[in-house]
Amino acid sequence: MPVYIALLRAINVGGTGKLAMAELKSICEALGFADVKTYIQSGNVLFRSDDAEADVERRLEEALGKALGKKPGVVLRSRRELDAIVANAPFPDAKPNYLLVSFLPAEAPADALDKLVAPDGEEAVVAGREIYVHFPIGSGQSKLKLPALKPGTARNLNTVRKLAEMAAAMEDAN
Repeated sequence: MPVYIALLRAINVGGTGKLAMAELKSICEALGFADVKTYIQSGNVLFRSDDAEADVERRLEEALGKALGKKPGVVLRSRRELDAIVANAPFPDAKPNYLLVSFLPAEAPADALDKLVAPDGEEAVVAGREIYVHFPIGSGQSKLKLPALKPGTARNLNTVRKLAEMAAAMEDAN
């Protein structure tokens, strides 16, 4: 049974989308997903399902919409995709917590970086359904403007690495 990693958008950030991870786990289990595990409070959940990725994403988004009153946005990735995202991360000298990966629901448009405003030396690289952004002063202080990030959800490289490790352990346990 494949392992999926679901990344939820705008969960427990700035007072919006309040969702306890125990509730997220219960929602996933009620949908029939197996071996459900959450990681930190920002809406990361790993589980197994034999269902197709599009079906898993749709069902989870609908269930979360009912629980939260609106659909938060769900982005799914496989263990192999996360491994590749970690392995191909640009900016090798960046601190991992200063390198954010924005996970997009679809491939980034060809002009994704055209409207980039990076007053603090931020750098961005598009790689399919992800956009990597290096924030030399940290994302909290940055004045970066990049409209292409809006539909996605971001995690720092430390979090992405941990999710990839957790997914690998789940697969190896099988």
